Amino acid sequence: MQKKLIAIAVAGALGAPALALAQASTVQIYGKATFEYSYVDQGPGRPDTDILQTPGGASVGFKGTEALGGGLSAWFQCESSADIRGVGQDGFCSRNSALGFKGGFGNVYVGRWDTPFKRSMVGSTTGGEDTGVFGTAFLLAGSSTGTIGGGARHIWKRRQSSMIVYEAPSMGGLNIGIGYSAGAATGATNATTAAEPRVQSLAATYQNGPLAIGAGYERHSEFGSAGGANDDTGLSLSATYNFGKVTLGGAYNEQRYDVSTTTNSKKKAYHLGIAVNVSGPHNIEAGYTVADDISGTAGAAAINGATVPAVGNNTGAKLYQISYVHKFSKRTSGRFGYVKLDNDSAASYNLGGAGTVTAAGQSQSAVAAYLSHNF
Repeated sequence: MQKKLIAIAVAGALGAPALALAQASTVQIYGKATFEYSYVDQGPGRPDTDILQTPGGASVGFKGTEALGGGLSAWFQCESSADIRGVGQDGFCSRNSALGFKGGFGNVYVGRWDTPFKRSMVGSTTGGEDTGVFGTAFLLAGSSTGTIGGGARHIWKRRQSSMIVYEAPSMGGLNIGIGYSAGAATGATNATTAAEPRVQSLAATYQNGPLAIGAGYERHSEFGSAGGANDDTGLSLSATYNFGKVTLGGAYNEQRYDVSTTTNSKKKAYHLGIAVNVSGPHNIEAGYTVADDISGTAGAAAINGATVPAVGNNTGAKLYQISYVHKFSKRTSGRFGYVKLDNDSAASYNLGGAGTVTAAGQSQSAVAAYLSHNF
């Protein structure tokens, strides 16, 4: 009996520190699992095919906060991609990941994070999704994905590496954020032999009851060839309003590119979407996304190949989509629908995950199912 009591006491003494540590820890595990299965008509010259993707923020992450006293807290987050197909393995902390301090002064942090500009696009996915076949970002903002340095010049919904961000305290629903990316190390001896790309991002969002509004401005410095006029700028305005069973959303994006020291091009795009709660978990959603013709200096070349076409007529595209959305719970939902992309005669956009059309002006369409689960 005495030996049993001693064993229990020893076990309790050894387990106590671990138990105390567990109680003091603020680390949380969270994430989102998604899949999208689609059958896509990729246009003439390409075979119809089925595609399995994991768009829409599939991730697993760790985050935690430590109170330091006086209203000051330190926090961290490490979020990684979670491709349930086992195909895309982007590495640890490949998504929104940072270390920062927050308090009465606001929130300041450093890491790889969605820019303030990207987070201001509150109405850009009403009636659809951000990426994948149902995605609207490819027409509105080039794409929505992680970027390093000044790569992927056409992308404006950026999860930018080496970001330094400050967010002001919320003021009656108004939130303001500003951020910039550190310049990459270079072995160049002067400014004419290598570019030093930076992102400068400024945005504001306002949410009060059923209304949400976002506005953003972003500058991409030295994203083109070294020593030239190569600063690109972007503007975004968007909003959503919930009427109870009906939510309306819209977004307007504009990007201006310095193609060379003497030429430039401008792309404008907008999105309109609606989500209707028919009854209980049953919802109908629809979206209409348009990229206008590329305007600017005559003869300006394309950006990133055909991703942003050269200046000219008939360089826009339209995306139509409609889907049935079932809300199984607050954390799990599914979508089934149809999308169609109509390229103008000089445009070569492609649906998310599909191959680029073999010739300008071709259309693509898809029937797709999407499922997401938050944990």
